[in-house]
Amino acid sequence: MKQVKIGRLLFHDKILSANRNIACATCHSHDLGGSDGLSLGIGEGGSGIGLKRTAGTGDDKIKKRIPRNALALWNLGFKDITTLLHDGRVTKSNIFGNGFNTPAQESLPKGLDNIVAVQALFPMTRQFEMAGNPGENEIIGLVSKVGKDSMRIDRVWPVITHRIRGIPEYVELFKNAFDDINSALDINITHIVNSIAAFEIHEWTSFDSPFDEYLNGDKQALTLEQIKGMNLFYGKANCSSCHSGSLLSDQKFHSIGIPQFGPGRIRPFDPYARDVGRMVETDNINDMYKFKTPALRNVSLTAPYGHNGAYPTLKLIIKHHLKPIKMNKNWKPEYANLPKAPWLEEIDFVTFSDKREQDRILSSIDIHPIELNDKEIDQLVSFLESLTGRSGNQRPLGIPDKVPSGLSID
Repeated sequence: MKQVKIGRLLFHDKILSANRNIACATCHSHDLGGSDGLSLGIGEGGSGIGLKRTAGTGDDKIKKRIPRNALALWNLGFKDITTLLHDGRVTKSNIFGNGFNTPAQESLPKGLDNIVAVQALFPMTRQFEMAGNPGENEIIGLVSKVGKDSMRIDRVWPVITHRIRGIPEYVELFKNAFDDINSALDINITHIVNSIAAFEIHEWTSFDSPFDEYLNGDKQALTLEQIKGMNLFYGKANCSSCHSGSLLSDQKFHSIGIPQFGPGRIRPFDPYARDVGRMVETDNINDMYKFKTPALRNVSLTAPYGHNGAYPTLKLIIKHHLKPIKMNKNWKPEYANLPKAPWLEEIDFVTFSDKREQDRILSSIDIHPIELNDKEIDQLVSFLESLTGRSGNQRPLGIPDKVPSGLSID
């Protein structure tokens, strides 16, 4: 529990960002199911939090939207999870001899407790998330391309660690929580992200939904409409072919033709803004436009939906799964919740307007159309709402009043 308490402070402390202006909690809000409520997040340079976050002003305004929807944090500590993020760029694997396949490759620190701690390493190394823009700080300079030693993201972590070592309150907390820490110099990045992971797992573990109660024998826990929706989910609607297991995700990657917009997460040689999904990591053309199946517990709390937040409601995302080509072609840009940024509007929907790219996306779809009427769709929505925990967004610890760095909490 001591590590959880440290992680709670670090999660809300802007000291982990290069410009000391953004925290993990900025894009993963307690009020929004551990997400931010936006289709594409506003990272470095933005202002405010959640649905009220803006793209900033003047020289500090954002240079780019976050390419993907901010993932919620529910049940990340579940032992069967092997892959994190929309494209699976953090995966359990021994390809580099350290237990994980990540952007750090062989340079991943040792002693990481779990895949959640591994993932926590990377936002602080990314320009548009927490690292800032070239010329603004020493951290972004360490990951900028410089000669043959380019993109060494592991050089960021000692700088962040040095900051934490310089705050007496953190030093005392770490000394009390870790047996191998006797002084500030013993603290390393592994202790930091292990603490953040301990907090995330403690704070967002949720198995207290009506659906759980039903599975545990309380047959009155679900309404008749929810039961009908459950039968559709596991039957005629075929949802469980991908949304399977305890977390309702097969942890695999599928192309379902979600309308593309925003900057995308491009490869260095891509000619323009687009997002080829899992293929970014594998360079396998068979993975083109595939994204990880999201887990569905507490899904009613984590709108909007899709890897880029293309749909604002559960009903619309269900309709897309049922008729992906039709829904893609009829999609409206106003469905996207994008904070205003006039200087980015020229590229916001350039991919969606590109017929050749749209044709490639639609030709990659690997799910089949299913006919359901409106009543059945409503029943599915009702079932998905039964996956919401009784405690909802009322998490065990919540937001601290202050953090040891003295920086403000959004």
